[in-house]
Amino acid sequence: MKKYIIAIDQSTSADKVFLLDNNLNILKRFSKAHRQYYPGVGGAEHDADEIWQNVEEGIIEVARGTDKSEIAALSLCNQRETTVFWDKSGKALRRAIVWQDVRAGGICAGLSDKADSVKALSGLDLSPYYPAAKAAMALREDGELYKKAQNGEAFIGTVDSFLIYRLTGGKSFKQDVSNAARTELFDIRALKYSPELCGIFDIPPCALPEVLPSDSLFGEISEAGLPQGVPIIGVMGDSHASLFAQGCVKEGMIKTSYGTGSSVMMNTGKTAKVSKGLSTSVAYGRRGETDYVLEGNITHSGDTLRWLCDEAEMVSSPSKVEEVALTVPSTDGVYLVPAFSGLGAPYFDSNARAAFIGINRATTRAHMVRAALESMAYQNADVIDTMQRDAGVPVRLLHADGGGCKNKTLMQLQADLLGCPVEASDETELSALGSAKMAAETLGISDKPLESGTKRYEPKISASERERLMDMWHGAVNRVR
Repeated sequence: MKKYIIAIDQSTSADKVFLLDNNLNILKRFSKAHRQYYPGVGGAEHDADEIWQNVEEGIIEVARGTDKSEIAALSLCNQRETTVFWDKSGKALRRAIVWQDVRAGGICAGLSDKADSVKALSGLDLSPYYPAAKAAMALREDGELYKKAQNGEAFIGTVDSFLIYRLTGGKSFKQDVSNAARTELFDIRALKYSPELCGIFDIPPCALPEVLPSDSLFGEISEAGLPQGVPIIGVMGDSHASLFAQGCVKEGMIKTSYGTGSSVMMNTGKTAKVSKGLSTSVAYGRRGETDYVLEGNITHSGDTLRWLCDEAEMVSSPSKVEEVALTVPSTDGVYLVPAFSGLGAPYFDSNARAAFIGINRATTRAHMVRAALESMAYQNADVIDTMQRDAGVPVRLLHADGGGCKNKTLMQLQADLLGCPVEASDETELSALGSAKMAAETLGISDKPLESGTKRYEPKISASERERLMDMWHGAVNRVR
């Protein structure tokens, strides 16, 4: 039996690569940050070539000393909605437009009469958050890029398709179904790119990748300097991968991932359920079947804590946020609505802007830091309330993962605001492990559940207090819209 899996986790802030054994234990790890670009109000970009160089370096590093014949597969999970443009050589034609970028808001406004059609086919509300509008913006701004896309000389895809293209030396232009379902160009019931949606956004279909189930063979590594011939299996968006890793494979199971942004997902089984304030998406394609999810995406979650440190300079590092927050017993009525690039689910208001609400003369730095931390829990509570109402399924337990799980104050508040237990995983690499688990199950290497510790938080406040806190939060949200 082959012994190892290489797992890539290409995230918003860093490019990570792991070597795992056939029991999915992490043996080696590599992480390297890539630069963040913010070109004007609402803009966020990455250098896709830099991302590829980091991933390539990571694969070389974790595979060093390992016989390639013992590597069973390479799996891949990635930041979603970030939109990449590249040529036949694999070189990026412009900076990638990050999922946080909302500069295509004007394009969406101009297509408002098509919003219902877009929602019906894609399951997604018309929004600059998704690749359809991002790609449309780039093609409108650059006529030469548009011509190349029409002529088959330029490729447009999410990060998974770009990395698969580079890993296979340009032999495979393919994409996983969970990533395709987040483009707003994909018919989530027919499971293919929609000619109607491509027409609405004026995206040449020939520039888009072939879409495969998540457990498919996406190609083999053939890029010089990397372990040749290793199959690429187990490809998912990072949030989908963590859903799978958490074992949320049955209808009604729900998880949230606290990362740069937050993703709340509920597995709805084989049915694509419609929601007014949430996204309907594909969870993954596996064993010849497709599971669907309801999802709410929060644009600024952990990123809010990074803003506290880097721009606001209120705290020296994110690891110190809880320490500062606990120097006061509450926010004293102060709320931060972190709409730095608009509000995501369930509001989808790209014009909203961030603000502290409720500041008085006695407000201190600690109150504001605590308000920033608590905003993560309030935003999740908004999404989960909408989710259980639209799905018709009460949430009885929330599975949580990501960096926020280390913060006991945040986790307790989350349980309090939901009125149900939260099980916080102490495994920080669930997305990578989820995609690796998909590969391992497909190849018959391992099918046992991932083993990770959890800490359970029970709600401690009354229903009336919960309602009061949420009413105050909603009042703050309404002030910035």
